[in-house]
Amino acid sequence: MSDELLRPTISSAVDPAVRPWRLTTQAFVAFFGGVIAGTIIAWLNSGRLGVERSKRWLIAGTGVVGLGAVIAIYALLNGDGERTSSLRIVVRVVAVLCILAQMRWQRPMDRAFQLRGTDYHSMWVLGPILVVVCAVAEALLLALVVTL
Repeated sequence: MSDELLRPTISSAVDPAVRPWRLTTQAFVAFFGGVIAGTIIAWLNSGRLGVERSKRWLIAGTGVVGLGAVIAIYALLNGDGERTSSLRIVVRVVAVLCILAQMRWQRPMDRAFQLRGTDYHSMWVLGPILVVVCAVAEALLLALVVTL
């Protein structure tokens, strides 16, 4: 006899030794590093949290759509080749909107992690690396789009 109420809600695929990063620190990575950095950290963290596969693909899809939006906005607003501060703000807003959606799909498993009473892993090493590398990669990609 199987009672739906007594069924475990946390999957057994979660490794309790692997600690995820805080969701709020992912927003900082996205703000400073862009859509690519935010998507990478959200994808990695969702794996650490044990988020189901379909939601992990939603995280990746959100990143692809966000990057496409950044490229389209950049191409439309930067037709003359001169970067403006308003353009940089729009790119950051898109990155933050993407990470907010990506955090939403991680939140249930993050709450389950919080119930374990374990501390989060520090993002002081990976976060700045992703910010620098992905911000440069995104800037090169946008420069390539403008020259085409």
